[in-house]
Parts: sequence; structure tokens; C-alpha cells
Amino acid sequence: MDARIVRTRRSLQEALFALARERGVDEISVSDIAARAGVNRSTFYQHYSDKETLLADALDLIADEAGAQLGEIDFASPDPPQALLGFLAHIEAHAALYARVFSEPGYGAVLARLRANARDAIRGLAPEAEPIMPRQVPVDVVAAGITGLVLGVIGEWLAQEDRPGADEAGRWIWRIVLGLPGLSPER
Repeated sequence: MDARIVRTRRSLQEALFALARERGVDEISVSDIAARAGVNRSTFYQHYSDKETLLADALDLIADEAGAQLGEIDFASPDPPQALLGFLAHIEAHAALYARVFSEPGYGAVLARLRANARDAIRGLAPEAEPIMPRQVPVDVVAAGITGLVLGVIGEWLAQEDRPGADEAGRWIWRIVLGLPGLSPER
């Protein structure tokens, strides 16, 4: 992809996240996003059809960046992987935005793309997980199950009134994942 396109899209994505920290996503208009990114509305529409599509692409990028680091996971470690903690820290920094994605109608497409990206990243871990989890269940089924687990915990974490930090949410997820039959290494 042309470097200018990448730069413009990244600028629009960063503008959306910055504005979402300042006010609710429903209060943000395409004009607001374009102005914050330093482009005009027509440039916005050359790249995105609406702010939900922009949001989905922005979350895709974050999920891709987190997924690219998943190859470094040590399934024998009791500590959550850094890729998971980094992803949760990003979610924590944009908690209001993610809470909307996880809880409000109208963001189903955004959540579906997030789910698909997470499932693909987790599916890519199959070779690393093979020594501790012989393929008794198809890889796609395991990846879908773990994805559902991770996103379910994130959704509940975001819904908590006195939400603990991302590190604690990471420990919750990792404890559950390591406790799954067939995933916990023999100790």
C-alpha cells in the first residue's frame, strides 16, 4: 500500500482514539475526526465509508500488532504473555471506546472483526502449543474457544465499575487459559 495512504489512515485512526478519550464515540463526527487528523472530509471518505469502519480498521491494526507478538508465548510460564498485557493496556487506555464496542448494539461488525483477528492470531500459535496440547480437538475449534474466552473476560472486565488494571485482567485470562484441560503443562 502507498505510504501516503498508510500515513493518512493511521492519522485518522489516531484522531479517532484521541477524540474518544476526550468524549464519547457517539459525540464524535466525521468532521471532528478529519479536523483532528488534519485532513478534509472528502479525504476521510476516500478511505472510510463511516466512523465505524474507521474504528474497525483501527482495532484491526491494534489486534494485528498484538497478534504479531504472540509467537513469543511461553505456555509453561505462569505469567501472562507480554503481547496479551500490551493489548490489554491499550484497551485500558481506551476503555470507554472498547466498552461501547463490547456492550452496545451497532458495533457488532467491529467486534466480529476483532474476534476474527484474535482467532487468526491464536490459530497461529498451534505449532507452539502442540507439545502441551496434542491435537485432540481441531485447531480452529480451540482457537475459536480461546478467542471467545479472552473476549468474554475482556467484556466483563470492561463492564466492572471498580475495574482493576490491565495486569490483573491479564492474570485472569492467563489463569483460565492455563486451567483449560489439555492446555496446562504437566508440572
